[in-house]
Amino acid sequence: MDILTLIISGIIFFALIETPLFTVIAGLSIVSFYFVDNDFSSIQTIVIEMNRLASMPVLVALPLFTFTGCLLAETGAPKRIMNLMRALTGRLPGGIAIAALGSCAFFTALTGASGVTIVAIGGVLYPVLRAQEYEDNFSLGLLTTSGSLGLLFAPSLPVILYGVVAQVDIARIFKAALIPGILLIAILSIYSFLHEYLTKKTRHVVLKKASLDDVKIALKEGIWDWPVILVIIFGIYGGFVTIAEVSALVLVYVLIVECLILKEVDFFKQLPVIIIESTMVSGAIIVILGVALGFTGYLVDEEIPGRLLSFLVDLTENKLLFLAGLNLFLLVAGCLMDIFSAIIIIVPIMVPVAMKYGIDPVHLCVIFLLNLEIGYSTPPVGINLFIASLKFNKPVTQLYRASIPYIALMLLFLMIVTYIPSLSLFLAR
Repeated sequence: MDILTLIISGIIFFALIETPLFTVIAGLSIVSFYFVDNDFSSIQTIVIEMNRLASMPVLVALPLFTFTGCLLAETGAPKRIMNLMRALTGRLPGGIAIAALGSCAFFTALTGASGVTIVAIGGVLYPVLRAQEYEDNFSLGLLTTSGSLGLLFAPSLPVILYGVVAQVDIARIFKAALIPGILLIAILSIYSFLHEYLTKKTRHVVLKKASLDDVKIALKEGIWDWPVILVIIFGIYGGFVTIAEVSALVLVYVLIVECLILKEVDFFKQLPVIIIESTMVSGAIIVILGVALGFTGYLVDEEIPGRLLSFLVDLTENKLLFLAGLNLFLLVAGCLMDIFSAIIIIVPIMVPVAMKYGIDPVHLCVIFLLNLEIGYSTPPVGINLFIASLKFNKPVTQLYRASIPYIALMLLFLMIVTYIPSLSLFLAR
C-alpha cells in the first residue's frame, strides 16, 4: 500500500469515528496538494484562504447572529413569540397549529438551528397541542418538520454562510427566499386548517377564541422583543444597512434588554457560559470554512468542477433533468450532513456546474436551502427526527410516520420552486 492510499484511508477512518470535520478537510487539503501534486505550499494555501476569509466584512455577521440566537434561546422570548402567534391565529380552525408553525419559523430564523427550535419551542408547544386534543402523530410531525422552517428567513446563518461560500450578495438571497419561505408556511398552515376542519367532529375540547384584548396583552408582554423583528425587516429587506451592521445592532439591543432591562440572563453567571457556547459554534464554522476553502482551491486547480460538468452533460444536457437529479442528491445530503457542512463541502462544486446549465445563482441558493431544510426531517437519518425523538421521548419510527404528510407537502412545494424561478427571483431582481 503506497503512502497516499494509507493517508487517505486514515482520513476516512477518522471521519467515520466522528473526528472534528475541520481536521478531516484540512487533511484532505494537505494530502491533495502535497502528495498528488508534490506541492509544498498546501499549508500556505490554507492559511491564505483563512486570511482572505477573515478579511470579508460580511463574515462578522456570523458570530454576532450566533451569539444573539444562543442568548435568546435562554430567555422567555420563545414563549412570548408563541403567545403572540396564538393570539393572532386563535380564531382560525387549526389556529394553535398555525401559531406553532409561525413561532418555530421565527425562532429558527434567529438561531439558525432547527435542533434548538425543537428543544426550546417544541417543549412549550407539544403539551399545548396535546391539551387541545390534537392527535399525537399530527403534533409530533408538525413540531419535527417546523424546526427547520425559518432557515429561509433573515437573519438565517445558513444563508449568510452560503453567500460567503458562493460569493453571492446575501441581501439579495434573503429577498429571493422571502416569498418561498412565506408560501411554504402558508401551505403547511392550510394543511393544519383542513386537518382541524375535517377532524373537528371527533374533538370535544372547547377552544377559547382569541380576542383583540389577547393580542394587545401578547404585544405588551413582548414589547421588548418586537424591535428585533423591525430592525431585521427594515434593515435587511429595506436595504438601509449592511448584514454586518444589522447583526451588531440586534446583538447590542438584545444584550441590553435581556441583561439590564428584563434581567432574564444574569450578566455575571449565565452570560459568560452563553458567550463560550456561541464562540464554540461560530468558531467551529469559521475554521471548517477556512480549511474547506483550501481544499476548494485544490479542486479548482485540478479542474474538478469542469470534469464533473462534462460527466453531467454526457448524462443529460436537459436543464430540467439536471435540476431533478440535483434535488435528489441534495435531499440525500440533507439527511446525512448538517447544513453548515453541506454548504461548505457541496456549494463550491455545485455552483459552477449549475451556472453552466443557466441556473441563476440566487435561485440555486433557494433550491439548495429548501432541500436541506426538508432533509433535516427526511427518514431514515434526518437529524430533526432524532432530536424530536429524544425531546418528546418517542420512538424514532413513530416520528417517521408522523412526518410523512408534512414532508410530502414540502417536496411538492420544492418542485414548484425548482421549476418556477420567478417565485425566488421576483424580489431579488
